[in-house]
Amino acid sequence: MIEIRQAIPSDVEIIAQYNIALCRETEGRELDLVTVTNGVKRIVSEPNRGKYFVAEIDGEVVGQAAHTFEWSDWRNGEIWWIQSVYVHPRFRNQGVFRALFNHIEELGEVNCDCCGIRLYMERENQTARESYRRLGFGETGYVVFERMFSRVDKVRDL
Repeated sequence: MIEIRQAIPSDVEIIAQYNIALCRETEGRELDLVTVTNGVKRIVSEPNRGKYFVAEIDGEVVGQAAHTFEWSDWRNGEIWWIQSVYVHPRFRNQGVFRALFNHIEELGEVNCDCCGIRLYMERENQTARESYRRLGFGETGYVVFERMFSRVDKVRDL
């Protein structure tokens, strides 16, 4: 049985490891463990930034998903962005992500500020695209642009 719960500080290490595996699988890049661990610590300890949820089977964390917040003045509400979705390879195709998503969706539906859920993915990730379509997501006309800043002088250790 899959159990979903909000992440707690003792989950930070496994979440960071899963985030590194996620980036390796989807982008072919290696992330810095210290930076990722500190980033996970911040979201777990500062829930105004978002929330991590973990999926457990027999007490083992087998998957994760986070949601963060974007204020939409057009809708006078929050859009929840799902990110950092990862399911350990041994537990894929067993409904783990669906359980995580359903949990987040249920929370969003009863939260009076939440007006919808969005996510982004690597363009060529067909497996993810099909998974999201099966959950009722539709592709938008939006294209995501970014301009990232050097974090060398901004890195914070917790």
